Amino acid sequence: MKTLKCDLCDHITQGETFEEWMQALMPHYKEAHADVMQDPNKTKADGEKWMAENKKRFEAA
Repeated sequence: MKTLKCDLCDHITQGETFEEWMQALMPHYKEAHADVMQDPNKTKADGEKWMAENKKRFEAA
C-alpha cells in the first residue's frame, strides 16, 4: 500500500496500485479541486500529462 499526498494540497490518499490510488483520490479532487476538474481550458493532453506525472510520483513512493 502506497501513501501519497494530493498534487494540489496536503490531502493523503492510499492505494495498492496507481489506478486504486487515483480512484481513491477522485472524490477528494471532485470536492476540493472542482475548479480544476471543470476547467474548460484543460485539454486531453493536460489530462494525459497529469496522469504521467502522478504515475511517476506513485511509482517513486
